[in-house]
Amino acid sequence: MTPAQLSDAILQAISALQEKGSLSAHDLPAEVVVERPKNRDHGDWATNIAMQLSGKFGLKPRDFAEILIAELAEVEGITKVEIAGPGFINLFVSDAAAGILAKQIVEQGAGYGHGDLLSGVKLNLEFVSANPTGPIHLGGTRWAAVGDSLARILEFTGAEVTREYYFNDHGAQIDRFARSLLAAAKNEPAPEDGYAGAYISEIAQRVLDETAVEILELPDADAQEAFRAAGVELMFQQIRESLHQFGVDFDVYFHENSLYESGAVEKSIAKLKGLGHTFEADGALWLRSTSFGDDRDRVILKSDGQAAYIAGDIAYYQDKRSRGFDRCVYMLGADHHGYVPRMMALCAAFGDIPGDNMEILIGQMVNLVRNGEPVRMSKRAGTVVTLEDLVEMVGVDAARYALARSSINSSLDIDVEQLSKKTNDNPVFYVQYAHARTKQVAKNAASLDVDRTDFDPGLLSHPSESELLAALSQFPRVVAQAATFREPHRVARYLEEVAGSYHRWYDNCRVTPLSEAPVEPVHRTRLWLNDAASIVLSNGLRLLGVSAPERM
Repeated sequence: MTPAQLSDAILQAISALQEKGSLSAHDLPAEVVVERPKNRDHGDWATNIAMQLSGKFGLKPRDFAEILIAELAEVEGITKVEIAGPGFINLFVSDAAAGILAKQIVEQGAGYGHGDLLSGVKLNLEFVSANPTGPIHLGGTRWAAVGDSLARILEFTGAEVTREYYFNDHGAQIDRFARSLLAAAKNEPAPEDGYAGAYISEIAQRVLDETAVEILELPDADAQEAFRAAGVELMFQQIRESLHQFGVDFDVYFHENSLYESGAVEKSIAKLKGLGHTFEADGALWLRSTSFGDDRDRVILKSDGQAAYIAGDIAYYQDKRSRGFDRCVYMLGADHHGYVPRMMALCAAFGDIPGDNMEILIGQMVNLVRNGEPVRMSKRAGTVVTLEDLVEMVGVDAARYALARSSINSSLDIDVEQLSKKTNDNPVFYVQYAHARTKQVAKNAASLDVDRTDFDPGLLSHPSESELLAALSQFPRVVAQAATFREPHRVARYLEEVAGSYHRWYDNCRVTPLSEAPVEPVHRTRLWLNDAASIVLSNGLRLLGVSAPERM
């Protein structure tokens, strides 16, 4: 029995007690948390539901548990129920009830773990959105791995997800980029506030080679505009190609400049005016954002009539909502932490619900180390390590896994040496090797005529089989939690636990018979379990955008 099945059984037992009059009528939770005890003497599974609900029924936790365990003892597959401590309920299930999961997983295949938690939700997930002024650095690379993994997880739980890249092609940074290209084309030093690195010279040369007009013969203002138009497109083309090679593709590339060209900025400001959330002071137009929890009011239009940065944010959020998205999730770097209150304020100003219609995830910095020393310089960017640098050092799989396996709330040090090792010290190797081992076991089984024609779940009685089945049963819940909390690292850490359980099972239980020994039902039944583990590892790796190799 899986935790989900036990949860249903407990809720059904409580409902039955209510119908009998043993418990009073009260609303019940949608789910009961059922967890694996650290000490197996305390049962196969345990729940603290008696302590959670007893007060609602006017009972002490142990008294509530006493009533409940009598009902649970009648559930098929549950062999024993005990009360521990102040009211914990320990559940023991039969080998057959636990083992049936192996067949269920194999039959569901790639669909195992799929849920409907977010069914019907139309969600816009914006991530990376690096300025097209240079290659993607490590921070943006982390967002690429985490964002794409999160999108996969959200889709696996039923959401309709649009991956969006906000293309910042408006503002001072683009002007500095254009000036830097012009300087490089003239073989002059980069502007003091400009960009340097080999990539600037490469793009400048491509612009010269691919443009029919002799740009350098134009007045500087015209030449700068030509470099801006062509250079930004070339830079963004490189960014798209780098992300594609990293396994990340976007559904929408949204141009910031389009908000100004289309009049969307003016329309959104007019809407805020109509709602009464703006005021004029010192010749500028302000958003009364303090009314919605911000620490100060924000300028929307400066005294010279130019739009402040938040004007674009206002129009962009409105654009997303006008496209029908229920939830707009922004993934931003640590330098945007102070950005959250004003964004939530503008969300509320439009009558939406901060944290629901708008979510903002803040990710911390990434550091690359080799032999304990920081790696700081890029071959092409000159100042920061880029996505391409990381992939060249460790490969796409190792890079994506390493970036996705830690909480975005903490800074991350990536050890290049560790990720290059083909040992169990390397987490991605450990998980991928477990999957490759499941495939090798299945191949060996086929060569010895071990197939899945027999299935007797009661034969899966070894402690390592119980441990592996329990681990596999947790996959749907882990995926649901990863989606709910927007934390893909839960899937990665879970896969490492499954890999460990599988390796221990492999060391203790044979799928193929010893030499000259006959094939027995236990071998065929274990093949189901082997293949179930293979499916869970494959499904989990796919959610992280990491390959599940058949050989290593």
